Amino acid sequence: MTGAMTAGQGGLLPDRHPTGDMFVCDIFEASPKDDLGSMEHPIFSLSTRPDRRILNYAHNGVQVQVTPSVRGRATIHDKDILIYCISQLVAALNAGREISRTLQLKAHDLLVATNRDTGGDSYARLREAFERLAGTRITTNLETGGQEVTSGFGLIERWEIIRKSRGGRMVSVSVTLSEWLYRAVLSKSVLTLNRAYFRLRKPLERRIYELARKHCGRQPEWQVSLATLHKKAGSTAPLRVFRAAVRKIIAAGTLPDYDMAEEPGDLIAFTRQGHVVSGAGPAEGPQLSPAALERARQMAPGADVYALEAEWRAFWASAGRVRLHAPDKAFLAWLTSRLARGL
Repeated sequence: MTGAMTAGQGGLLPDRHPTGDMFVCDIFEASPKDDLGSMEHPIFSLSTRPDRRILNYAHNGVQVQVTPSVRGRATIHDKDILIYCISQLVAALNAGREISRTLQLKAHDLLVATNRDTGGDSYARLREAFERLAGTRITTNLETGGQEVTSGFGLIERWEIIRKSRGGRMVSVSVTLSEWLYRAVLSKSVLTLNRAYFRLRKPLERRIYELARKHCGRQPEWQVSLATLHKKAGSTAPLRVFRAAVRKIIAAGTLPDYDMAEEPGDLIAFTRQGHVVSGAGPAEGPQLSPAALERARQMAPGADVYALEAEWRAFWASAGRVRLHAPDKAFLAWLTSRLARGL
């Protein structure tokens, strides 16, 4: 018999995910996706200068040590590369395509998708970002894909310039993600970002948006003490300097999707734009239970359930804000109809 043995003929099943395969990033307009682990914990540097300090972070039982290379710790702007890779992989999974931990991407597509300049210097900066990502080592007990494993790894395992243009510009690149990030993709432990994220200039703005997206997604408002926000952001500035920087972000109002405000007691409140919050009481409108949101995840794997919830609330408002005796059932019925039409 010649050729590969097919299923049903005995022997081994075909190897559907050979490790040598390379996933080609070719999905135009893939929604930006960020992994939950690095959104929650301050892995990336907020400094605009090479940051060679070892970061030790512990919060709620999670321990993270980030060790930079001689080129410095990977920055939150370097993270754009990972966001692009994760976005491509999740979009491919949602389309039913096979994926691999190794991706081949076009440098120009990456620069355009992350709102970067495509001039000659941008390719040199992109190479430096790859070097920092590969050189930054993480030791952590973070959980991804339902597993808690204490391990050490680089943010990317390796990278390689496959082709250069005649002018020396990077054209095509091969990137191998860490197993930790790849597990996050396979388990869809990701959240969708607003594309305006890539327009935020200041590293602290990006980091605070990540935290708001992670924590405010479940509720119309998230309140956090300034001291905890300082810790979660990973800022090395003194608290008084951090407070002044946060006040500037509040005044500028540049965060996508969220409004920020100072509250008594040295608290910072994040409110989803378009939602009305009255004191410490429940949000306006019907409330969904965690069980309903979990059921929505099962019905629409890979979808952003909080975006679906927001869409359903808009539908409810446009229908006249009728009183719902069973909001969970109403939401899931709407979602069933929505899925029948195609997400």
